[in-house]
Amino acid sequence: MVFFTSKGSAGDFCRKPVTTGCRLTWNISHNSDVTSTFSNWIDKPLTIALKIIISIVIAMILRRIVNRLITRITLRMAEGTMPERLRERTRTVFDGSPVLVSERRRQRAETTGSVLRSVASIIILGSAAINILRYLHLDVTPFLASASIIGVAVAFGAQNLVKDFLTGMFMLLEDQYGVGDVIDVGSAKGTVEAVTLRTTRLRDVNGVVWYIPNGEIKRIGNESQNWARVVLDVPVEYDVDLDKVRTILAETAGAMAIDVPWDEAILDEPTVWGVQALSGEAVVVRVVCKTAPGRQSDVARELRERVKKAFDSAGVNMATFTAA
Repeated sequence: MVFFTSKGSAGDFCRKPVTTGCRLTWNISHNSDVTSTFSNWIDKPLTIALKIIISIVIAMILRRIVNRLITRITLRMAEGTMPERLRERTRTVFDGSPVLVSERRRQRAETTGSVLRSVASIIILGSAAINILRYLHLDVTPFLASASIIGVAVAFGAQNLVKDFLTGMFMLLEDQYGVGDVIDVGSAKGTVEAVTLRTTRLRDVNGVVWYIPNGEIKRIGNESQNWARVVLDVPVEYDVDLDKVRTILAETAGAMAIDVPWDEAILDEPTVWGVQALSGEAVVVRVVCKTAPGRQSDVARELRERVKKAFDSAGVNMATFTAA
């Protein structure tokens, strides 16, 4: 198609201010009708469309970069190597391997990454959406006001859900407990099978599974963190030689601490604390030993059995003791 060349410049036929598109149209066509038509009907919609496309592209690229950065950081958190000293320590404390430590680290990293990616996506895409509304010459104030009112209403109606999520996030970030830990939350006690941002799943000693909203947990007793302790109270009759009892308890617990496989479960040399209580029926002598987390119950059962056999061999009579 051949256009008739017009005299003048782009400024004579384009709306003010002269856009790059209109100037380019004039430079190509040098026709007043084509340039005016472009300026009146195409220039503004095309400019808005380009701005919207650019905003979306920039938002998606920025979102992808931020998400990849967050993922890379959280992967380092989840797969980071442990120092050799800590690795050797975890072989004793965590039942022979650092797998549980790595699993807890991975869970915390994934949760942190998920939260950060969601927050970043909301901020980036929300900002892009506001800019697009402004490009369309729409007043964003009513939208923001409506969103604020809806947000307040939703937050008020779902405050328990929000509380559960926030509590769960801080529980994971602070490593209060993790999968495999034995915890006491007041209403239930058992082994942690799963931890999410909303709930914690426990299985108690009877096999009952408990689903507990994180926001309902007011206190946590973790029996599997760092180390545990066996406290064994042994009641004996009044006429028994206490020095003999202390010797038997110390030798029995000390021998158990060096026997396989209990040498890995017992972390320090057992100690006989001495007389813990007196009553009309018995004298209570206490022996304690520091154990790996989660192994205290096994150690306590084995130690009771060994103490009973040792007392039987030494002719020491145990007594029935009723705690005050």
